[in-house]
Amino acid sequence: MARYTVRVIVPSIMLMLAFAGCSDDETTAPSDPMGDGHFSLKLIDAAGPYDEVNIEVIQVSVHRAGEDDDSGWMVVDEDTLAVNLLEYTNGNFVMLADSALAAGNYTQVRLLLTENNTVVVDGESHELVIPSGTTSGLKLNHPFTIAEGVTYAATLDFDAERSIHMTGNGTYRMNPVIRIVVDEVSGSIFGTIDPVAARARIMTVAGDDTVSTYADTLTGDFRLMALPAGGYDVEIAATVGAWRDTVLADVQVPAQGEANLGGIELTEIPAP
Repeated sequence: MARYTVRVIVPSIMLMLAFAGCSDDETTAPSDPMGDGHFSLKLIDAAGPYDEVNIEVIQVSVHRAGEDDDSGWMVVDEDTLAVNLLEYTNGNFVMLADSALAAGNYTQVRLLLTENNTVVVDGESHELVIPSGTTSGLKLNHPFTIAEGVTYAATLDFDAERSIHMTGNGTYRMNPVIRIVVDEVSGSIFGTIDPVAARARIMTVAGDDTVSTYADTLTGDFRLMALPAGGYDVEIAATVGAWRDTVLADVQVPAQGEANLGGIELTEIPAP
């Protein structure tokens, strides 16, 4: 069995969604041949105002660039995986793919879904329509390079709150808002909000993306994940009760590290 080291292949963290383009011809990624690299993909989610957001992934594939016989879509995982996105917040994640992959340049990641997708609101389950999710799949433009003997590890960050909308006829529809971040150049911010009853929303901005979560309803703990190394202004706002908004400026996140904000006590707004 080959041993893999981890290093940055590309620092790009920008993501665009595409629902058309390349041919759907597919091959299966190599099992673990000598001389190839390795690809792993995790999934996390930004907490949203729903009881559950359930999706069922049946295939993960990547698109290899080039005009030779080795170009095109390659399947890296085809095990059915049913996930409630809201279980993967504040430090939790699920592995979508972990596979040997031929060395070369790749341009896209694709998730193929079934129609078994639902959103639960106030205890009631509703069908969740995801356009193209079951046909061409969710195609994420993300160029990356696989090098011999090297693991390329990345994280998909769904934002359920910004992705799901109710249409005029009462149908719930998902137009996915997703970031993809290279693990090697990312870190996290964590802390604890007091009081827990404030049900605080914690938010920051990474490039063009808003990254947010809610403090745990039992402990007040929170974690903002998959943040590219750099400085962040962290905004904290209560969603229950009368508490002043708090902004912590220039919080420094190191690559593959974390910034501990410790306990953050919100200031109560006096009654008039």
